[in-house]
Amino acid sequence: MRVERLRWCLPIIILAVAYGGYSAISSSNAGGLATKPDDKPLTVKVSPLRSSDHNVVITSHGEVSPVEVTQLSAQVSGEVMSWHPSFVAGGIVKKGETLFSIESENYYAAVLQAEAALANAQAALIEENAKAEVAKRQAKKLPASQVTDLYLRKPQVLSAQAQVKFATASLKKAQRDLANCRVVAPYDALVVEREIGVGQYIAAGTRVATLNNLATAEIHIPIAGFDSVFLPEDYSQVIAKVIREGVVTVEREGNIERDLGVIDSATRMTSLVVKVNDPYALVSNEAPLKFGSYVEVQFVGKRLKHIYRLPQELVNNRQVWVVNENDELEPRIVNVLRAEKEFMLINEGLKDNDRLVLTVPEYPQQGTRVQLSVLDNPLKQ
Repeated sequence: MRVERLRWCLPIIILAVAYGGYSAISSSNAGGLATKPDDKPLTVKVSPLRSSDHNVVITSHGEVSPVEVTQLSAQVSGEVMSWHPSFVAGGIVKKGETLFSIESENYYAAVLQAEAALANAQAALIEENAKAEVAKRQAKKLPASQVTDLYLRKPQVLSAQAQVKFATASLKKAQRDLANCRVVAPYDALVVEREIGVGQYIAAGTRVATLNNLATAEIHIPIAGFDSVFLPEDYSQVIAKVIREGVVTVEREGNIERDLGVIDSATRMTSLVVKVNDPYALVSNEAPLKFGSYVEVQFVGKRLKHIYRLPQELVNNRQVWVVNENDELEPRIVNVLRAEKEFMLINEGLKDNDRLVLTVPEYPQQGTRVQLSVLDNPLKQ
C-alpha cells in the first residue's frame, strides 16, 4: 500500500523540482539583463581631406635595344692579315679604329698602274692641245670652207680629255680599294658577332661582323588605352626615368623621342620610343645600361586639378566612409580616375574638410554614431 502511494507521488515531486529550477534560472537571467551595461560608441580614426593638383605618373616596361645595327661586310677581296684585339664578340671598339686588314699588295700595285695610265693620258692630252693650237694658227691662212673641226683636231682633243677622265676615275677606284684593305669601325660599337679569322680568304660583299652603335639606345614602351588619355599634350623630349631592377638597381635618364604612330592590332596599344644617350657610359660616370635589359620607364603625364589621393584599402567598390556633422558614419560613392601603385586618384564624391574614416569597422552601417580620433594633419596627398 505504501509502495503504491509512492508511485503516485513521485511524478509530482519531479515536476515540483523542475519548476523550482526553472524559476531560479529565470530570476538569475533577469538579474543579468538588468545589470548589462550600455554599448559604447565605436571609436574611429579620421582625417580631414584636402584636394591638390596631381601630376599623373605613367609607368611602362620595355627592352633596351640599339638604335643602329650594322651588318659589316668587306668591300674588297683578299686574305685577312690581322684583326684588332677588341674585335671579338662582346668587345667595344672606337670609331675609326682598324677592325681588321686585308692583304694589300695587289691593290697597291693597281694604284701604281692607275697613276701611270693617268700620266699617259695627261701627256696625250697635252700633245693634242699643242697640235690643235698649231692647226688653229694655220687655219688663219686658209679659206673658211676648208677649216673643219677635224682639221682643228677638236675630236682628238675631246678623246684625249675623255682618256684623262677615265684614268682619273680608275686611279680613284684603285685608291679606294687600297684604303678598303683596312676595315675601320664606323662608330663607337659593341661587337656582337665576328665571322672571320687570320689567314681566311674573303670575297667582296662577305658579311664579316655585326656591330651595335653605342651612341644611343632606345626602349619601345607600350601605352595602354586607359593610360593614353593621361599622356601630355606634347610628350616629345619629356624626361623619363629608366630603372633596371637587380642586385644593384640602375637608374638612368632618357627622353621620349617619338610615337611609333601605329596601334598594335593584337594588344590595341600604342608605343612610345624612349632614347637613352651613351647607354654603356663610355663618356660619362653613369651606370651602364646593357642592350637586352628589361627596364621600367616612368614619366610625368597630364596635371590633374583638385584630386584626392587615397590609399587603395580605403576605397571599396568605389565607396569610402566619412563621418558627417552628426558624428555618424556615412558612405560616399566616388569617381576613381586611375590607380597609381597603392593609391587611388579621386576627382568626384568628396569635398575639402570631409572627415575620412581611416579605420573602417568590420561591418559599417550608415548612421552609426562614432567617437572620433582625429589626426593632427590632413591625409597626405
